[in-house]
Amino acid sequence: MYHRRVSGERLCAGCFLDSIEDQVRGNITKYSMLRPNDRIAVAVSGGKDSVSLLHMLYRIEKCFPKSELVAITVDEGISGYREEAVGIAQENCRKLGVRQIIVSFDELYGQDLDGIVKRSGAGGGFTPCAYCGVLRRKALNIVARAAGATKLATAHNLDDEVQTMFLNVLHGDPWRIARVEPVLLSEHSKLVPRVKPLFSIPEIETALYAYLTEIRFQSVSCPYVSESLRNDVRMVLNGLEEKYPGMKLTVLRSFEKIRPALKERTEKVPLRECEICGEPTVGSVCRPCKSLVDLGVVKPKQQD
Repeated sequence: MYHRRVSGERLCAGCFLDSIEDQVRGNITKYSMLRPNDRIAVAVSGGKDSVSLLHMLYRIEKCFPKSELVAITVDEGISGYREEAVGIAQENCRKLGVRQIIVSFDELYGQDLDGIVKRSGAGGGFTPCAYCGVLRRKALNIVARAAGATKLATAHNLDDEVQTMFLNVLHGDPWRIARVEPVLLSEHSKLVPRVKPLFSIPEIETALYAYLTEIRFQSVSCPYVSESLRNDVRMVLNGLEEKYPGMKLTVLRSFEKIRPALKERTEKVPLRECEICGEPTVGSVCRPCKSLVDLGVVKPKQQD
């Protein structure tokens, strides 16, 4: 049914599914991602990766009665797109009996992503994906912490990780590659530790897993994706992978080898709390709040 060109394996449907779940279990064990008594917040957007991760963790965690799953769905507010995804996320959570928390950008920040994009259009600003990324990460952490989660599991796959590594280089910040790792431990009491059980699995295989297990997921791409540099990097890397099978995994393993050296050369800056929202940040104001202040969504803190 499936030819895994990297290893040369030819797998039937059952063996393919077992191989994916074995990889996830292996990643969890190798990197000590989860403990038997964790309350795990799973970021579930409604896409193939996140709903597949939710189903896998549900199957795995059934063997650990002291653990608990809770799903977090962030509604960024993208008209004609997010409504379907949120509904699909709700459907999967109901099917598994997993408690779900839905939070919106409008609820947290007073503005949805469509509105933010309109505000940023006149002044140039960042791309929609840049705004969405920082605001979404902040939202997930806030809700996971409020839910009492001890771990926050995200569905970043191999493609996502390698793309991020290249983006850091292209943005002139190669030292941030040290932060692209399967486990991000908490550096502040308000930060929930993050884990990425799918980090070594190619996107094409997470999609196939969802199809074979008949998991319903949103297959339509975000309308803003074409405006991002990540999309261009994705197309280049996919072309290289097609020509040189295993290239993405090789890149990931190569960066894993140099990550310790990068960490040694990266100065650790203690985190403080944002003057506006109180969330952990390096500077006086966190990046999400700074973006919202620049757009006029949030008022800057008045100086005494």
